[in-house]
Amino acid sequence: MAELDTVVLRDPESAMTATFVPGAGMIGTSFADGDLEFLGQRRGLEAYLTNAKTMGIPLLYPWANRLGANTYDVDGGVVTLTPGAGGVRTDPHGSPIHGLLAAYPGWVIVEQSANSVTAAVDFNRPGLLASFPFPHVLTQRATLAGRVLTVETTVRPSASAAVPLCFGYHPYLTIPDVPREDWVLETPAMRHLPTDDRGLPSGAVEPWPARSAPLGDTTYDDGFDQVPDGAQFILRGGDHRITVTFETGYPAAQLFAPPGDALVAIEPMAAPTDALRRGGYRLAAPGRPATARFSITVN
Repeated sequence: MAELDTVVLRDPESAMTATFVPGAGMIGTSFADGDLEFLGQRRGLEAYLTNAKTMGIPLLYPWANRLGANTYDVDGGVVTLTPGAGGVRTDPHGSPIHGLLAAYPGWVIVEQSANSVTAAVDFNRPGLLASFPFPHVLTQRATLAGRVLTVETTVRPSASAAVPLCFGYHPYLTIPDVPREDWVLETPAMRHLPTDDRGLPSGAVEPWPARSAPLGDTTYDDGFDQVPDGAQFILRGGDHRITVTFETGYPAAQLFAPPGDALVAIEPMAAPTDALRRGGYRLAAPGRPATARFSITVN
């Protein structure tokens, strides 16, 4: 694996650090308190670079999770995705998955300090526009202060077309030195969107009251919507407590807890899975950039 430059953010108020790799899609690879790592490392950065196997905090852009087919409609026009071209990857069912920017090397740092970094991608490039024909600039700003890592994402249209907002993040969280059977997961009140055998919303909906329960060997690969601004998801175990706050711009969520793996992904999403095909997403309008923000707090 080629050596990539990393950006290490340092909390001015604690020993917390956060590491991002602009040359690998601005992925967050570490959120640590000294030697204690709170991000699931899974197969590591090399597998993300070579096979888009996610780890840490990857950005899923311009759509999160799966699409139900290789085409989608926007304003009467049909966009056709070509697997293997323009960053399009597919899951074992052939569904396009996780957008176009997995390990994308084209991020440019536009601002940096000891505890903050801002990087941007100009989507006005043929390879990207072929699969998502909406010229815009995508900006990600990560800031670490007071044991809180805040990730702010801005979509700024650069032409006359509004930009669909269907992206998300996939933070893999873990509690070091505490067995998974001793973890407790707390979730807010929202609406559950059951999925079919392809991992796509089935069309059914059901209430999901706020709950707190041991994770144990419970597995999740579940979608949700009607997530209010400010909603908090909490993972706790031993002396540790991780809070993921959907501060603004993330009305949907995905929970992922695979069997036998000591991690939970709590995913802020700008729209539910497959919204780019089914509709119901918000838009960033020309002259009115859209910003979404979530944070992760470790106590």
